[in-house]
This record gives sequence, C-alpha cells and structure tokens, in this order.
Amino acid sequence: MIEVRVLGSGCARCKELEKMCFNVAAENNIDVDIQKITDLKDIMSYGIMQTPGLVINGKVKLSGKLPTAPTLLHWMQEG
Repeated sequence: MIEVRVLGSGCARCKELEKMCFNVAAENNIDVDIQKITDLKDIMSYGIMQTPGLVINGKVKLSGKLPTAPTLLHWMQEG
C-alpha cells in the first residue's frame, strides 16, 4: 500500500491535490492510504514551507504547486 500525505490547511489547491490523488489512484487501481495533514507543526516537520505539499511513502515530492496527473501517477507507481 502506498502512503500518500497531502499537506495543507484547506485552501483550494490543497483540496484539488487531495481530489487528484484519489482520482489517479482509483483510475489506475492503486492501493493507497491517503491522509490530509492540516496541522501546521506537522506540515513543517516535513520541511514544507508552501502548500500544498505532497509526501509519498515518507518522501516529499512537491511543495507549493499542483502536479500533472501523469506525474502524480508516476510518483505513486514508483512508491
């Protein structure tokens, strides 16, 4: 199972990233555990200074912008 953490306080881009993660995983039958992290202290513990942030299996993949769906799929597939 792939662990996906969406980091953000709830802004529109944070919500869009969370939605993208669910959609990409569902469309490609990827078993994921997606959690939304909203606590500022928890977000900062990943070294994220701009949201949204994306962490996959403990590795920071993105900060401050949205990925494309193909990029997100690639990250999920590589774990």
